[in-house]
Amino acid sequence: MLRTLWSPLARRAARAYVAGPALDDALCACRLAARRDIASTIGFWNGDDQAPEEVTAAYLATLDGLGHDTLDCYLSVKALPLGFSRELSSAIVIRARRAGVRVHFDSLGPDTVEPTFAMLEDGLAHHPQLGCTLPGRWSRSLRDADRAAELGLDVRVVKGQFPSRDEMDPRAGFLEVVDRLAGRARFVAVATHDAPLAEIALDHLISAGTPCEAELLYGLPSRRALRVARAKHVTPRLYVPYGQAWLPYRLSHARHNPGLLWWVTRDLVRARG
Repeated sequence: MLRTLWSPLARRAARAYVAGPALDDALCACRLAARRDIASTIGFWNGDDQAPEEVTAAYLATLDGLGHDTLDCYLSVKALPLGFSRELSSAIVIRARRAGVRVHFDSLGPDTVEPTFAMLEDGLAHHPQLGCTLPGRWSRSLRDADRAAELGLDVRVVKGQFPSRDEMDPRAGFLEVVDRLAGRARFVAVATHDAPLAEIALDHLISAGTPCEAELLYGLPSRRALRVARAKHVTPRLYVPYGQAWLPYRLSHARHNPGLLWWVTRDLVRARG
């Protein structure tokens, strides 16, 4: 019965994790965060039926919006909805450089890593400030960390949602990736709401002299993680999505995390508001 009810409930609960369907919704959320001295990231979350050109147009519109604003904000993109088109990604990074905005590529499935890095290597010819995301749960992320450091990419480290054949414990893997980057990477964003984990990771990066910050996802509880960022004197940053809503959790996780059902209920209330 729960599985039958899940889809409509999930669609409604997911609204708590996007600022809204339009770019103005995201910009408004970023401005509100800025009033609390929180930097931001904007990401367009596309629908499954949107063509790569339509997704590209949304990213370009976001860059135009940021280019006319004073926000400390960068753009996050997903390579898969672009069809891994180097032509489309080049259009985005060229516009971003003109607007003075950093561009970051989000992590999706393990099969997207190589084509995403190919787009990044092409993009570096047009824009020096590009970044990638490395999930701690993938063993390959340790090799990808070496690659990112050699290319001079900014790196966002996450625990990771998408499974891989070479699984590691997400928490332990997170710290392994951070340690691989410490003292080598140009810049590292510690992207987790796990406050104790964020504290350890930031300590390792700060000790190694690596510029870093704490990045959090819009809609998730952030008070404890924000407190850690303030205590470490690093920039807290909020990832603000707009467009199509989706959940940062899955029903299959409920067996191992009974509190998930309460989380869904809370999100339904928040989304309604």
